[in-house]
Parts: sequence; structure tokens; C-alpha cells
Amino acid sequence: MYFKVNDASYWYKIDGEDEGEDTIVFLHGFTGTAATWTSFINDWQDYYQILTIDLPGHGKTTLDTPRTMEECCSDLVHLFDYLKLEKVHLAGYSMGGRTALSVAMLYPERIKSLMLESASPGLISDNDRKSRLNHDEKLASRVEQNGVESFVEFWESIPLFKTQKSLPINIQKQIRDERLSQSADGLAYSLRYMGTGRQPSWWGQLQDITIPVLLLAGAYDQKFIDINKSMSERITSSKLVIVENAGHAIHVEQPGIFGRIVNEFYNSIQ
Repeated sequence: MYFKVNDASYWYKIDGEDEGEDTIVFLHGFTGTAATWTSFINDWQDYYQILTIDLPGHGKTTLDTPRTMEECCSDLVHLFDYLKLEKVHLAGYSMGGRTALSVAMLYPERIKSLMLESASPGLISDNDRKSRLNHDEKLASRVEQNGVESFVEFWESIPLFKTQKSLPINIQKQIRDERLSQSADGLAYSLRYMGTGRQPSWWGQLQDITIPVLLLAGAYDQKFIDINKSMSERITSSKLVIVENAGHAIHVEQPGIFGRIVNEFYNSIQ
């Protein structure tokens, strides 16, 4: 289904029979789509209403002008209004986690809880943000100049996804097909306008969060272990879980453990 707001048309899907009292919104990562959550939807749709969305620059969502993180968050809240969802449980992976956290910071009255998988609150220093902006601009230019297939080959080779090389071949193919389904313009827009260097830094406001928060990091993903430990120290209502035998994409590398941890989290806050 599609929801139009200004010059964007967001693709979304609703599963489950709940009428909105316990709606979980799942947001995918960079180069992903809503389909990344399919196996979990099958497990959880009898207990919750599940809303999955293709974020700007990804999947079936289309837009005439790029969206900044703040503009994307505004669009998502308009979608919640359209679906008559007063408050939701918001969950996100990587870029989707940064988006979920940003929605919670900008519209705290709309969020019941947060599940953040391998996510960050942005960058603290101006120098770090400038460096990351330059880095993301190079990536955006790379995908524009060389095309999606070449970019995906490069993206799969970065250290962040090294642990995915040991996944079953059929799972690796699913991930690759999802990445290859993207458009060069869409990925470039996402890097330039919703990248870590462009988004607001939320580090100074994390202590204001009072809703339940589940923070997840993979045991092989030291960078995000360190980030999430720092986040956990600032968010007093948070629980940090380090998942063994997993890298950045915990829900892909350890789906059974991920599903159990997340389900226990939602059961604990009912």
C-alpha cells in the first residue's frame, strides 16, 4: 500500500489483526527494504499489529525531492496519523535505528518504546560530522558513477559485514537481491540527506528518554558495542544486550536469538 505526503509516496505494509493498541513499526537499514522483517512478521502478527515501511531512497518508496532525517520523521508521523496510530512501539536496524531514535526525540508523545539494533545517536563533534559528510558524499558519487551492482559488491566487502560471509548461501543471496533491488539515485539521496553526518546528534538529549528502550549490538561489532554502552549509560530506562556470534545485522545472523530477545522485551512492557 502507498501513503502520499507532499511529493513522496511511501510504501508500507500492515500485518496482524490488532487495531492499533500494540502496533510495532519496523524500520530497515541502508540498502534494505521492509522485506528484511518478513520472517519475524510471521511469528508476531498473531500478537501485534506490525507496520513495515520502505524508507526514503529504498524499496518501493518514491519521492521527487530527497528527505532529510527530520523531514522523514515528519512524514512517518503523518503516516501514523493517517493510520490512526496515536502511539507506537518503534524498532529499527542501523539507519532505521537512527530514524527510530530521531522520531522518538522529535515526537516523544507518539512513541511507547524503542528497540534499536546496531544504531547510533549520530556524531558528537563538528569535525566528525564534517568527515562523515565527506565520506558519504564519496559513497553517493560512487553509486551514481558505477551503478548499483558495482556499489553492492563494494558494500558487501566492507568490514562491517564480514560476518555475513559465513551465512548460508541462500541467506546471502536474499540479502544481495534486496541490495540489488535499489536505485542508484535512491541510495545516493539516502547517503547525502539521511546519513550519520547529516542527521542531528542526539547524544546530549538521551538522558531525556524515559520510555522502555532495548539496545542490541553484536558481539563481533565492537564499534557499536562501544556506542551502545555509552547510550545505555545515558538512557536510564534502557536495557543493553550484546548478542553472541553476531555482527552488525543481528536479525539476519542470529534470527532465532534476535526474535526471542525482542519478543521478551515487548512482553515485559505490556
